[in-house]
Amino acid sequence: MDGMPQTWKLDQSDGRLEIRTGVGGRAAKMGHRLTIVMNIWHATVAWADGEPTQVTLTVDVDSLEVLSGEGGVTPLTGPEKALARTNALKVLNAKRFPRITFESSDIDKTGDRYRLTGTLQIHGQTRNQVVDVAVSELDEVWRISCEADVRHSDFGLKPYSMLMGSMKVADAVTVSFSAKRNKR
Repeated sequence: MDGMPQTWKLDQSDGRLEIRTGVGGRAAKMGHRLTIVMNIWHATVAWADGEPTQVTLTVDVDSLEVLSGEGGVTPLTGPEKALARTNALKVLNAKRFPRITFESSDIDKTGDRYRLTGTLQIHGQTRNQVVDVAVSELDEVWRISCEADVRHSDFGLKPYSMLMGSMKVADAVTVSFSAKRNKR
């Protein structure tokens, strides 16, 4: 990684930030497991001596889009996607807390992976978060990817529920990130 710029700037044109939800409760079979994409995000990676030293990520909560839903009694329709988006923005209190941020405090390299230890801020609450990032090289492109579980309850969020709680979004969601970066 020698000869690289000292700072990488990445955004949604370089990759994808996705959230997958689960469903819980007695009536879970009725609910959809959602795939959500965050359409506006910015990441900065600072480098020194060919290694990353600092990573920050900022996500615009209002850019949330419900892409699809698996399971459920019937397929997820356009109006249901819009309703799910509205409900998610309410849970996240997007008007009061318009951004989600991650900032690394330590980065350790192990093989082709980097372990980022830092803080994640959602809904005004800050918690420690560890993210294992895979980096691979293909021709003139770096591929970067990671996946981490995040719990609503860790950030004072109450997952969306209906039917008096017999169907609700699972507490843990899976956040995945993938991006490509030209070596030049």
